[in-house]
Amino acid sequence: MPVARPAQVRRAVGRLVRADRRAFAGVIALNALAAGAGLAGPWLLGRIVDVVRDGGGVGAVDRLALGILVCSLAQLLLARWARYVGHRFGERTLARVREEFVDRALALPASVVERAGTGDLTTRGTADVAAVGTTLRDAGPELLVCSAQALFLLVAVFAIDPLLGAVGVLALTPIGWALRWYLRRARAGYLAQGAADSEVAEVLASTAAGARTVEAFRLRERRTAASRDALETSRRARFHTLYLRSVFFPAVEVSYTLPVAGVLLVGGVLHGRGAVSLGAVVAAALYLRQFTEPLDMILMRVEQLQSSGASFARVEGLARSPRAGADGDAVPVDDRIDVTGVRYAYERGGEVLRGVDLTVRPGERLAVVGPSGAGKSTLSRLLAGVDAPTAGTVTVGGVPVAGLSPERLRRQVVLVTQEHHVFLGTVRENLLIAEPAASDDQVWAALGAVGAAGWVRGLPLGLDTRLGQGGCRADGSRAQQLALARVVLADPHTLILDEATALLDPATARHTERALAAVLRGRTVIAIAHRLHTAHDADRVAVMEGGRLTELGTHDELVAAGGTYAALWRTWHGDGADEQRTAEPPFSG
Repeated sequence: MPVARPAQVRRAVGRLVRADRRAFAGVIALNALAAGAGLAGPWLLGRIVDVVRDGGGVGAVDRLALGILVCSLAQLLLARWARYVGHRFGERTLARVREEFVDRALALPASVVERAGTGDLTTRGTADVAAVGTTLRDAGPELLVCSAQALFLLVAVFAIDPLLGAVGVLALTPIGWALRWYLRRARAGYLAQGAADSEVAEVLASTAAGARTVEAFRLRERRTAASRDALETSRRARFHTLYLRSVFFPAVEVSYTLPVAGVLLVGGVLHGRGAVSLGAVVAAALYLRQFTEPLDMILMRVEQLQSSGASFARVEGLARSPRAGADGDAVPVDDRIDVTGVRYAYERGGEVLRGVDLTVRPGERLAVVGPSGAGKSTLSRLLAGVDAPTAGTVTVGGVPVAGLSPERLRRQVVLVTQEHHVFLGTVRENLLIAEPAASDDQVWAALGAVGAAGWVRGLPLGLDTRLGQGGCRADGSRAQQLALARVVLADPHTLILDEATALLDPATARHTERALAAVLRGRTVIAIAHRLHTAHDADRVAVMEGGRLTELGTHDELVAAGGTYAALWRTWHGDGADEQRTAEPPFSG
């Protein structure tokens, strides 16, 4: 997925600041007042030195000491108030960043999300957003406080004596060199580290999700090697950023003594010539000694800003991800689906589909059959707009499916697989995802259509019962029923079924298939048929072999033709007679 450029990140920061400009202005004002109050201490201490040197009394010293105490207390209160306001500003801004990220992620076309991978999107939404939040909540206010203090301290040194101020600034040159060296390398280093972390998350997530496949095909060593490679890349990226810090910070720490030493040397010479008072030299030295504290914090935060800036670039890059194309707002003229010359190849694999041509008429029941690896599930993903074809077109009503906006696509074609999700929230909230405007009567009707109304009514609070962590846990069959109920509420004209009832127990599966038979009436249904009784009751059967559509016709026509489908039917009919007698065809009424 794309990464925002520095200029785009700066514009995004400006947009966030403008959204809460009053709080931001308050933070700056309070920080300026706190920094101003902090200037009084060294100046008053220098006055005490001069008063004592000139033979002043105890009363004058006490008054100056009281002034130091009052100014220190004022600085403390103003600084704490500034941090309080700054943290509130940071939390509100972080909430906006999170909300924008979720909105942008949900608005992405399914094909973009699939190509990006789970790891990259998850890392951006968790680690990267958390890094941005830490900066907005902690580093941002701290940086403002320290920047104001450092600026005021330098101005104070120049006010005491311009020559001493020039010496102090000149002595900061090595820090400027070190900072420039670091900034030229840090952003690229932290972006590489973020990309490496995303790859680690992707490898781990895909391995965990496909654990059964890994065991079945004895891919343990290959997945372990892939994990090691990803971790090694991540280790190298982290060691590179560690190297940058290990060079930058020691150089800065050594340079901190130069301004104070320079002012003491030059100030001593000027005092010996009577150009400045001893109190002025002491005050200037104390200002520069005090200057190292905010400067040190600024440089620490600069390092954090490089890391969080790279994270913000990754988070903001989501806004630069491909959106629905020019056809996103186009309205299909009808429900006809046309597949023309479609070819598809995965980025990390070979070509899966090789020149598929197919037309699905509105209201038709089409079964897609074929051996494992023939490209059936890949074709279903292209029909549902989850992926875009490498070549050729997949259209609904003359509009490319992959170019439809997510909201319009959901009304046209829905893919139902064995994968399912239960979100943290109530049963009602889990279902209203599909149709936010649905009434409770419509929700109960959808639950009844998939055979889930009974167990939902048995929950402690019915539709208001919370699911997930801290609430009622929904097992595989119940979660699948909730997913099917969402489909009923979405009310698309075309349903693509790919093992939609695979995780249900046999009794529940038969009940759900009977219920779905009524729900599917009047809709276009494309079923990826892993059990051939589905193909037997379809209007037409499409046979996939090696990524190509080799046969197309009714069940009887294909059996009579004596081709691949006839062989599959004979094999299944002989070995699966008991299954055929007990299974309920999803296309039956």
